[in-house]
Amino acid sequence: MASTNGGGGGVLRHSNSSRHARMSYSGDRDVHSAAAAAPTGTDRPMVTFARRTQSGRYVSYSRDDLDSELDAAGGFSPDRDDEFLSYHVHIPATPDNQPAMDPAISARVEEQYVSNSLFTGGFNSVTRAHLMDKVTDSEASHPQMAGAKGSSCAVRGCDGKVMSDERGQDILPCECDFKICADCFGDAVKNAGALCPGCKEPYKATEMEDLAVSDRPTLSLPPPPGGGAPASRMERRLSIVRSQKAMTRSQTGDWDHNRWLFETKGTYGYGNAIWPKENEVDNGAGGGGGGGLGGGSDGQPAEFTSKPWRPLTRKLKIPAAILSPYRLLVLIRLAVLVLFLHWRIKHKNQDAMWLWGMSVVCELWFGFSWILDTLPKLCPINRATDLAVLKDKFETPTPSNPNGRSDLPGLDLFVSTADPEKEPPLVTANTILSILAADYPVEKLACYVSDDGGALLTFEAMAEAASFANMWVPFCRKHTIEPRNPDSYFSLKKDPYKNKVRSDFVKDRRRIKREYDEFKVRINGLPDSIRRRSDAYHAREEIKAMKRQREAALDDAVEAVKIAKATWMADGTHWPGTWIQPSAEHMKGDHAGIIQVMLKPPSDDPLYGSNGEEGTPLDFTDIDIRLPMLVYVSREKRPGYDHNKKAGAMNALVRSSAVMSNGPFILNLDCDHYVYNSQAFREGMCFMMDRGGDRLAYVQFPQRFEGIDPSDRYANHNTVFFDVNMRALDGLMGPVYVGTGCLFRRVALYGFDPPRSTEHGGCCSCCFPQKRKIKGNTSSATSEETRALRMADFDDEEMNMSTFPKRFGNSNFLINSIPIAEFQGRPLADHPGVKNGRPPGALTVPRDLLDASTVAEAISVISCWYEDKTEWGQRVGWIYGSVTEDVVTGYRMHNRGWKSVYCVTKRDAFRGTAPINLTDRLHQVLRWATGSVEIFFSRNNALLASRRMKLLQRIAYLNVGIYPFTSIFLIVYCFLPALSLFSGQFIVQALDVTFLTYLLVITLTLVMLAVLEIKWSGINLEEWWRNEQFWLIGGTSAHLAAVLQGLLKVIAGIEISFTLTSKSGAEDENDEYADLYIVKWTSLMLPPIVIMMVNLIAIAVGFSRTIYSEIPQWSRLLGGVFFSFWVLAHLYPFAKGLMGRRGRTPTIVFVWAGLIAITISLLWVAINPPSQNSQIGGSFTFP
Repeated sequence: MASTNGGGGGVLRHSNSSRHARMSYSGDRDVHSAAAAAPTGTDRPMVTFARRTQSGRYVSYSRDDLDSELDAAGGFSPDRDDEFLSYHVHIPATPDNQPAMDPAISARVEEQYVSNSLFTGGFNSVTRAHLMDKVTDSEASHPQMAGAKGSSCAVRGCDGKVMSDERGQDILPCECDFKICADCFGDAVKNAGALCPGCKEPYKATEMEDLAVSDRPTLSLPPPPGGGAPASRMERRLSIVRSQKAMTRSQTGDWDHNRWLFETKGTYGYGNAIWPKENEVDNGAGGGGGGGLGGGSDGQPAEFTSKPWRPLTRKLKIPAAILSPYRLLVLIRLAVLVLFLHWRIKHKNQDAMWLWGMSVVCELWFGFSWILDTLPKLCPINRATDLAVLKDKFETPTPSNPNGRSDLPGLDLFVSTADPEKEPPLVTANTILSILAADYPVEKLACYVSDDGGALLTFEAMAEAASFANMWVPFCRKHTIEPRNPDSYFSLKKDPYKNKVRSDFVKDRRRIKREYDEFKVRINGLPDSIRRRSDAYHAREEIKAMKRQREAALDDAVEAVKIAKATWMADGTHWPGTWIQPSAEHMKGDHAGIIQVMLKPPSDDPLYGSNGEEGTPLDFTDIDIRLPMLVYVSREKRPGYDHNKKAGAMNALVRSSAVMSNGPFILNLDCDHYVYNSQAFREGMCFMMDRGGDRLAYVQFPQRFEGIDPSDRYANHNTVFFDVNMRALDGLMGPVYVGTGCLFRRVALYGFDPPRSTEHGGCCSCCFPQKRKIKGNTSSATSEETRALRMADFDDEEMNMSTFPKRFGNSNFLINSIPIAEFQGRPLADHPGVKNGRPPGALTVPRDLLDASTVAEAISVISCWYEDKTEWGQRVGWIYGSVTEDVVTGYRMHNRGWKSVYCVTKRDAFRGTAPINLTDRLHQVLRWATGSVEIFFSRNNALLASRRMKLLQRIAYLNVGIYPFTSIFLIVYCFLPALSLFSGQFIVQALDVTFLTYLLVITLTLVMLAVLEIKWSGINLEEWWRNEQFWLIGGTSAHLAAVLQGLLKVIAGIEISFTLTSKSGAEDENDEYADLYIVKWTSLMLPPIVIMMVNLIAIAVGFSRTIYSEIPQWSRLLGGVFFSFWVLAHLYPFAKGLMGRRGRTPTIVFVWAGLIAITISLLWVAINPPSQNSQIGGSFTFP
């Protein structure tokens, strides 16, 4: 049912039989997607709520629809009486019939109902809002959670929910505590003389807003043009952007200091001296947060602060004592390599030209590969953040922010999961809990979970996590818990009571530990619970179907009834996603889009707990118990559409979050990567909000892993890449995007250019960059809004927003949110050097409440057809066409001139899991290498990069695409020692002093470079050696397979499919590293096994030949054996992995190894016996 107010929105009402609602849009529609297309003629689609009858049809609540249906049925019948027993007639607002409720209150009522509804829809299907009484079998205790218990209206004929406050407590207008909903209260005030229906006494307060007082300040907006009609949601947002932009910008678009002085009554002084006015007192405690606008603390003018302007971040340069020798050694090794290769080419081995030729070709490639890998490492830097300055600037009371509300921008977090069998729901739930408990303003945080499998198991696990967050999040805030992942926290081996001073910590921890154990049991029992529930409902449906069939057939024979076995939700309705037993429109790759607001947006003001509240037995006095918004999203999937795997899921989250919360920054995490440092979001925001931060596309955090074996056998920590290569790239244009733990600027994901870009031409571009001139008049209001919103095709003119639908789709909600996100993502204009900034206090205004039309629009933008004929996945959002979409997405941003930053925090920002099993690790590396090969053969090859990318950055991206091809030369080089031993020849004519000198210098410089890298990166020598070992293991197995598969895809068009890396625990729960010893055969193991066997046999053959030869060539033997042992030393972890668990290697393995070695030696002696010499080894004799 709908009640139309002055704002054009609908107010949700429901009865016992009204479990569904239908969204009907007004405006033009596409013929082929009539029910799913977003409106094109209005920003705010009209929403009509309906209910589902017992017969399965959806009936509107309008009076005309009811009358027509009753007339067609010939009046009420006994079997239809229950369907239409209770309904409300709502007359649209007219001059004679004005709504009794304030629009702000009605919006809160609608948000309450919207947050309790499961929205579904998609291509050629109706968008419905399914009102859920319960989300899981357990009770929902937090007032923000979907399905939270609420009282029903006591007025006869109405079972609407009683209006509740932020704590979930009923708002009762009469002292008799008669329970009444907002609509019935309005009717009583307007039509019943303001008498209470319960006690018949007049109400003391006749306005709902008097009962639910809101202290939130509102921003006065200019009246809408053309009359007094209330502005729409997007119009209000845009008006805020325009009014704030006009404050401190001149007609040229630069900082207008004179205007700032006039409007803020600022004063000039001599040098650094400030001349205060008489009787001027300090009226604020603002530090650097106002950037000269806050009150001082020493009687200085209120427009200035007592502290100087301080940056949020600073660069920590590598000491010259380390970096200068490192660069010198690089030059020395480069010169030695050139001389060595020149010497190798000139001095051929005439006895074995084939061996010499193969070795020289491989060495030339290795030298080229080393140059590509080393040159980007010449400018490494470290960075540091200042969280105290961030708090001082954004969360301290100032004249522009007198209440001290957080002026930080909004942050949307994306968590992606696809298969609950391979990605356990308990792991995902812990990740969500760590996000909800993060130290960031609650009202600015929104978490979106993408379930690409559409599984009810993930849905209910999320609901359980939201319920457990009611106790876990306040507990973390109260006792400053780290880490805020409950599973990791309770698994810590250190003393949990260290530095804890509150007397009730032991009691609280014991209670939370018990609650978490029960939470784990509920999560682990969800699969059986869902299966039993579905079986029970299915049996009931079968009985009903058989009963109806018997009644219809009378005495005829009745056949067995077969109905699809559905998966049922806790409230007794069908799950709209993937069923346990797949059926049409309910299987992977074929299901409707689903959005459920698990935790509705919190209030703008803190909500403090108390001692012993119902549902929260712990004492949370003076602790903010609000929770961030949590949204479950499962995008629509249909056969015949390319859904583009993880990249498509991420783009669906980008669009839906833009419609619902529109945080100017996005942070994405894999489901197994949780927040280890609760202040990580603030650390990343320091870079985005600092001077020059508007040019940053993303802030990449390093990946850290747990559950790795102590020896890190397969280099799972990948420290050389994350601590050496990424730090070095940070000194150029920034690190590459590695798929998780990355803070994005939303407009950079939209494909826009940075506000200022630099073109780099030629080899001297790093020293002499060229500033790019931006043409066009920037004085108009339109250009001001789109000044930073540029695409590569619009270098010489301003972006025309009329072209946005072709790029972003036909959602006006989404298009209108773009300039808002750009404005809110700007750094503070608190310093004359800050370009493209925003005034302080611009983001302290209250958020808009969620309404049904907003969520319905979000359903529309996650439908499978939305990206058709748009640039999503091509130039907008995550880029499609590669299994490593992360690297390609980061490359596109750098190619447009954006920069990135590497944020290494003192305490790890995020931690995750990595496969420690050899087979899983090889398949993971195979996926990465295949993506690199695809990049090399695509338009994303760094050879085709634009002039905005620095030369060394191009070399780094070129190395990303080329490194898998090294496997071809590496595998040949690994066989060369064996071929040398078999043939009795070597890669050089003789082991002379020149060759040995070159070899020694190249080896020593490599070791010295490694030592210096260890010095400035912080890694240790063992980690460097493990990386070298796995470089050869991966290069001879996964990289070679990636090159072959990549060539097949490019030449023959054969697509490659990959399964998710298993993230489940081992079956042996007593051993944390049981997966390490599991041997799972894969064809990727064949090349390394062959290399090991051939080299071992070659060593035996070489020794036997040398011993039995007339003139032993010991130099050639030593050269071949040395390089064979070099190969075998690198493959040692691989061989260890093949032998399985330590101490469990079968004895027969060693027996057969010895027998094979002896047999091969005897066969060689029989084939080529020593001649004319009875003495073993020629002149050599045993003592």
